Amino acid sequence: MEAADYMQDNRPLILVAEDDESNFKLIKAIIQKKYRIEWAKNGEEMITLYKQHQDEVAALLMDIKMPIMNGLEATKAIRELSGSIPIIMQTAYAFNSDKEAAMKSGATEVLVKPITLKTLRSCLSKYTPEVSW
Repeated sequence: MEAADYMQDNRPLILVAEDDESNFKLIKAIIQKKYRIEWAKNGEEMITLYKQHQDEVAALLMDIKMPIMNGLEATKAIRELSGSIPIIMQTAYAFNSDKEAAMKSGATEVLVKPITLKTLRSCLSKYTPEVSW
């Protein structure tokens, strides 16, 4: 895309907090044609990105385990700014206690890694019905 195309880009914005570059690249490959994406490598960066873009963000994809500030802490902080933004937590752990901790922190839903194309698209479609796959 050229710079002029980005100015006209009205795809929904998704913020992705993911410390693992290969996991981020997978998410990006799955959704980049339908969504604009901004990448945060930890919870602190996610809070900063959210504050910068809160008027245009459609949803957040938040890894739970990250350095500096984890996804649970970042979600709690973002919930203080917005009670309505969809926050989709991602975890490599399928234990009920992990899912419960994510929901208590303010997650809208929890996806278990590895995240598949179908699962991620289906989940995001709930929050961005204007996007058709």
